[in-house]
Amino acid sequence: MRVVTAEEISNAVKNLIINSSVNLPEDTYLSLKHGFEKEISDSGKSVLSRILLNAEIAKTELKPLCQDTGLAVFFIEIGKDVAVSGKNLTDAINEGTRAGYSDGFLRKSTCDPISRKNTGDNTPAIIHYDITDGDKIKIMYAAKGGGSENMSRLKMMRPSDGKEGVIDFVVETMKEAGPNPCPPNIIGVGIGGNFERSAIIAKKALFRKLGEKNVDPELAEMEKVMLEKINNIGTGPMGFGGICTALGVHIIKEPCHIASFPAAVNIECHSHRHSEIII
Repeated sequence: MRVVTAEEISNAVKNLIINSSVNLPEDTYLSLKHGFEKEISDSGKSVLSRILLNAEIAKTELKPLCQDTGLAVFFIEIGKDVAVSGKNLTDAINEGTRAGYSDGFLRKSTCDPISRKNTGDNTPAIIHYDITDGDKIKIMYAAKGGGSENMSRLKMMRPSDGKEGVIDFVVETMKEAGPNPCPPNIIGVGIGGNFERSAIIAKKALFRKLGEKNVDPELAEMEKVMLEKINNIGTGPMGFGGICTALGVHIIKEPCHIASFPAAVNIECHSHRHSEIII
């Protein structure tokens, strides 16, 4: 049994958070550049040029990409042959989150849902666990902003709606979202599971590298159709019009109950702050 210290995990989480706040991932940056090259709207191109400039300034001056530094969301894959010493894994992740938002001088965005009193340190983090083989711990982190999260949707569809129903649901969700989630967006789609599982896998789908094709040919075709339809809506970068409303659509599907057909859409803003590390 391999042993990893809680301190090592906390430090890794802290560094992921600080680095993600100022460094736009390469796949996102390249997708934005590609979007700029394809955009036919002058106003859309102007907005994309400023988004790219913002990314350069954030990187060189070590300033947050966005004033909304997000809610800390983690997907953790922990091998069955690794143990954590010192603290439990959840406490270690929250300690790293606390340090990352404090040491990185990042806005604390976590509050009580009723009183709206801020927790003061951006904890507790949202953590999803999967047990895997091996002796490693994979930590995937995303800073999830409120604007894009607020426009995300879940629908318990009829089984008869089929894949066309899912496509229509995703496109209608993006029409309704308009400029609110700060496009161009990345769209995660979860199909199947149950009510809560569809939402979780929709969010996990956002971690797939932009430009990487879905290994399932049917889902790859659905993603292509959705992306084309969304980019024909006309919302464009930050709602100023154009053909670059989305950078990518990523789908994950899982088996569901014979009487159910859940589908969820999780929207990510153009400041797609995500990173991962394997310990």
